[in-house]
Amino acid sequence: MGTYLDQVPEKIQDHIRDIAATSGLPQGEEAVEAIAQGWLQKQELFAEKTAELDMESVDDILPDFERGALLLTYSGSLLTVGPLVGDGRWVEYTSIGLRHDVPDSAESQDTGINQAILLDEPASFTRGPIQQSSPIYRIAIHREHLDPEEEQQRLSSATQIISEGFADVNKTLTLE
Repeated sequence: MGTYLDQVPEKIQDHIRDIAATSGLPQGEEAVEAIAQGWLQKQELFAEKTAELDMESVDDILPDFERGALLLTYSGSLLTVGPLVGDGRWVEYTSIGLRHDVPDSAESQDTGINQAILLDEPASFTRGPIQQSSPIYRIAIHREHLDPEEEQQRLSSATQIISEGFADVNKTLTLE
């Protein structure tokens, strides 16, 4: 294995290889290493930005959990789950930008969480274009309880900041 892939948690390494196969990058170990390097940078960026935004890591989110969350998937994609308002919540998916087998982004204004969102398991939603994600690597929620409107604004802002950082990482993923 390579330098970067060795640093990726073992449970995610096969996922990285699968992404490299559909990334559009020339096939081979160099592509796997480039994707692994990008994944490590995104994981670090997610951790840094959620800490700066006074968010904490949790292990799960139950369907009736009233608050929103940011989710980092095994593939390095970002899912933003808005707070529960009435019977639904807003969910936004932002792809890693390298995969050709999933959309770059998708959004649902009124969906629900199908079952508990757990680390190492896919997140699934009741309706809308986002049915199921890759397995979840990290879940972050705000430390303080916010009213739904303010939380929605903060989550949207966090998503934009993290997505821009992820896009910058993607720009560096070229093979030399």
